[in-house]
Amino acid sequence: MTCITIPETMRAAIWQGDSPRLTTEDVPVPVPSRDEALVRITSCGVCHTDLHVLKGEVAFPAPGVIGHEISGDVVAIGEGTEDAGGIEVGNPVIGAFIMPCTECEQCLRGRDDLCEKFFGENRLKGNLFDGTSRLATADGRRLSMYSMAGMAEYSVVPISALTPRPQNVPAEEGAILGCAAFTAYGAVRKSGLMEGETVAVVAVGGVGTSLIQVAKHQGASKVIAIDVADEKLEAARRLGADEVVNSTTTDPREAVREMTDGKGVHVAFEALGRPETFTQAASLLREGGRMIAIGIAPGGVYGEVEISPLVRRGQTVTGSFGAVTRVDLPAVAQLAADGGYRLKEAVTRRYSLEQVDEAYQALDRGEITGRAIVVM
Repeated sequence: MTCITIPETMRAAIWQGDSPRLTTEDVPVPVPSRDEALVRITSCGVCHTDLHVLKGEVAFPAPGVIGHEISGDVVAIGEGTEDAGGIEVGNPVIGAFIMPCTECEQCLRGRDDLCEKFFGENRLKGNLFDGTSRLATADGRRLSMYSMAGMAEYSVVPISALTPRPQNVPAEEGAILGCAAFTAYGAVRKSGLMEGETVAVVAVGGVGTSLIQVAKHQGASKVIAIDVADEKLEAARRLGADEVVNSTTTDPREAVREMTDGKGVHVAFEALGRPETFTQAASLLREGGRMIAIGIAPGGVYGEVEISPLVRRGQTVTGSFGAVTRVDLPAVAQLAADGGYRLKEAVTRRYSLEQVDEAYQALDRGEITGRAIVVM
């Protein structure tokens, strides 16, 4: 049996809830319960969804620890675990932000992305499936967990949300497979994208550039990237976009129609969650086209879609939140191992845990092209 020494305390990024700022503190290392693993974190991705929490744009109880796409090594398995699904102490793993309970009605239907306990306990209350958090401050105050609370040196993760990290997948960059790549993979799969179809990606941050890679790997004949920043569009081109459109200087609808023989795209992905980009993505569709909405918006935000084209031209608008963890996370890991997802190019900035507040401030200012990671 592999035996690993685990310290009593760790550094963690704490959000107090009274501002969008983070501080790093020493807190007790959490202890996993049944069907959970303790992971020593190698790196954690810096995602816009965390930023929504920090800015109070989505409801989440403070104080807490954010961070929901991780790479690391298993150092302990919770007592009483009978089936760890092949996950063992010492295994390098990646973790998905959607942590399925495996037991609710949706999980039993194979819809891990709609897990009732994940949304009810974790996303609303900051707990794991038993209704409690594994984290506390040094003086015993409870800390909420956003997904697995990965912005720390150690994290408790339900085993259902982990998959082995292939040997040729880099440990640090591998973190972004658990949200950016995972979300893109689920959206492309849900779109029903077929080889030879055309694609538009509206907003090319971390998820948007991931969509480009996955869509090209799935056989899209043309991928058009749309954004307001030339730097992001150039990065999108390097990651496989065939055409780019800066929507501040060019009408995206007219440009996309010109690039698709006047017809529009088969599939449009919206990856930002703003009303204007939501409406813009829907406007790019051809007859029978599919728009997949991915970007998370603050509560109470609505997007408009013109009704007549939707009805008369047989178009569809579908929401996509992540992917089906137990099926798609291993597939995403294999995609990266096979070279279908270029991690080294997708990760554009690195921060230390002590710089975590700086990382999210840079993200909020729109300075991060692609994906940033925090390396422990």
